[in-house]
Amino acid sequence: MSFAPHGNHLIAGEWIGSDQTFASDPAHGPSHDFSRGTPALVDQACEAAEEAFWRYGATTRAERAAFLNAIADEIEARAEAITEIGSRETGLPEARLNGERGRTTGQLRLFAAHILEGDYLDRRHDAALPERQPLPRPDLRMVQRPIGPVAVFGASNFPLAFSTAGGDTAAALAAGCPVVVKGHSAHPGTGEIVAEAVQAAAEKCAMPRGVFSFIQGGKRDVGQRLVQHPLIKAVGFTGSLGGGRALFDLCAQRPEPIPFFGELGSVNPMFLLPEAVKARGAAIGEGWAASLLMGAGQFCTNPAIAVVAQGAEGDAFVRAAAEALQDAPAQVMLTDGIAHAYRDGTARLDGRNGVRPVLTTDSEGRRALPNLFETEASVYLGDHALGEEVFGPLGLVVRVEGADEMAALAKGLDGQLTVTLHMDDGDTEAARRLMPIVERKAGRLLVNGFPTGVEVADTMVHGGPYPASTNFGATSVGTLSIRRFLRPVCYQNMPEALLPADL
Repeated sequence: MSFAPHGNHLIAGEWIGSDQTFASDPAHGPSHDFSRGTPALVDQACEAAEEAFWRYGATTRAERAAFLNAIADEIEARAEAITEIGSRETGLPEARLNGERGRTTGQLRLFAAHILEGDYLDRRHDAALPERQPLPRPDLRMVQRPIGPVAVFGASNFPLAFSTAGGDTAAALAAGCPVVVKGHSAHPGTGEIVAEAVQAAAEKCAMPRGVFSFIQGGKRDVGQRLVQHPLIKAVGFTGSLGGGRALFDLCAQRPEPIPFFGELGSVNPMFLLPEAVKARGAAIGEGWAASLLMGAGQFCTNPAIAVVAQGAEGDAFVRAAAEALQDAPAQVMLTDGIAHAYRDGTARLDGRNGVRPVLTTDSEGRRALPNLFETEASVYLGDHALGEEVFGPLGLVVRVEGADEMAALAKGLDGQLTVTLHMDDGDTEAARRLMPIVERKAGRLLVNGFPTGVEVADTMVHGGPYPASTNFGATSVGTLSIRRFLRPVCYQNMPEALLPADL
């Protein structure tokens, strides 16, 4: 099943063109023209979202759950076409896109089931105590309520799960908030067909027209207008540190500052403890190489840093990783810009004092080959740039002299999405020493695994201290992500007829 994009924006139930266009840049196949987003279109979408909120914010949990399930159904009804155009635009293999589509529909259905249970509302009740001395207590009830229209920025590396109907959109709709999506120009056709699915579900469920709008990529003024529009009450973003920080600052500078929930990337360090390295260092090295290569390293949870002790056992780990990487074929990266940034990042490490090449390759055009480098902890701690993300299949091994230096390196880390400990039973004391440190550094801690898989579940945390994310108290994956778009409201001595239905 082939899909031919019409290239327009979805604003309050209508597909609208604009007098400015841009051409897509697919990994293979024909290019298409798409209407370019404008600040005026942002204004229309935000005003429609605000109008929709008065009804959508008051919908029942059952109505919103039905809407989320309908979106999942409509996406699956377009499965073949979504995979075809997604693969053409991004270069991602069909199996990856099919899996990501399943994750996208799965989280929509998970959120639907979750809101029906109602626990996310954190409902509380302190009954009145009229006889209490010296003062009576009023009747107090509290519940979480939706905040209003939410802006979502599509991500380049996840055209489905973190884009048009991805986690941020699903969480906001589950909370009762209309959504305005700014699509990513790396996959405009994929964004368009998923927006069609959302619109079809909205019509089927008789949702207000402005509950969802989709604006194709534009110049910077489109994103700036979206985060600064006075009717937008929160922003969900997955992308680069530089772009995310610029938008975060704009949110803070508004006359009414709003929360910016940005997931900005991470180097996701792994700490290899001595007994594990002695027993299975080569196997860990091979597993690490496979994780670095997954999706051409274009995951925000890519474990780019491996910390291991000096000595022959650490050497065996490095050697096994290099051997597993050296025969890997070139992989297509998502965009020319990402491929160029990967080559720049590789060159930055390759020419840095104190950094030794273990495996270096020449990536060309949009195709990437893996690279591996090595340095000492003292060099790493003295050069902050070594801890900056290089988006792609690149690994850096940091060698330490022992447990003290490993702990010092952990303390010097920036905020991370994940930290992994590779350990055996004999490493328990060493791991116990690291735990208070790494717990402060990351949102998710792993033992004997690789962090590239992110389970969509009640307990998942995909966030962490800055710069991993801009809000350390939030997650962009899992059911807790819904809470980003809610606020607590207390009702004092409120007649039952005036209370929200959820109370």
